[in-house]
Amino acid sequence: MTSVVVRALHSATTLSPRVSVTYPQYMTATPTDSALMLRYKDGDIAAFEILYRRHNDSLYRYLLRRCLNREAAEDVFQEVWGKIIKARGNYRRTAKFTTFLYRVAHNCFIDHIRRNKRHLSKSDTDPDLCASATDEPELAAEKGIARTRLNMALRELPDEQREVFLLHEEAGLTLDTIAQVTGINRETAKSRLRYAMNKLKAALAEPAGEQETAS
Repeated sequence: MTSVVVRALHSATTLSPRVSVTYPQYMTATPTDSALMLRYKDGDIAAFEILYRRHNDSLYRYLLRRCLNREAAEDVFQEVWGKIIKARGNYRRTAKFTTFLYRVAHNCFIDHIRRNKRHLSKSDTDPDLCASATDEPELAAEKGIARTRLNMALRELPDEQREVFLLHEEAGLTLDTIAQVTGINRETAKSRLRYAMNKLKAALAEPAGEQETAS
């Protein structure tokens, strides 16, 4: 499946043909993201496939919860990877790949808002919190309640706090990296994360009935 997606991304992007490069076996043992991107820059498509598998799920979850709309998240997701593909020729190992990736995602999301002011008009379920088909009925119900309450709580967060929270929780970025991605200082990122965490904890701690009444 990954190869199919990668081919589709490349087919939608104008790229100059590159000669595939074969790397020694020792270089294929758990290579870093930056090493993979440099290999991809040299024409190793398989290196990009590894990068895509490593980051596509967390990137999509970040965008879905950021956009609060499945169609918008999918559009931005495709745009992000398209820009990564186009930028491979100019890639330099000056920062972690995740910093590069989520900086592109941050900019693509901002551009999406400017293009479409109604990107928040319809919210979708978060696939991460959906009940599994193998869950017992009681567990499935609990997951459904948790999903609804978390989505409601995330929607209530100011956008800048939601972004920092998602970059920390979904993307696993440090405060220093979040500051680089969003263009703010570390203390501001730390403050936004703290406020977001406190608001989410308070919202999720409320009895379900009170939360529904308040909304």
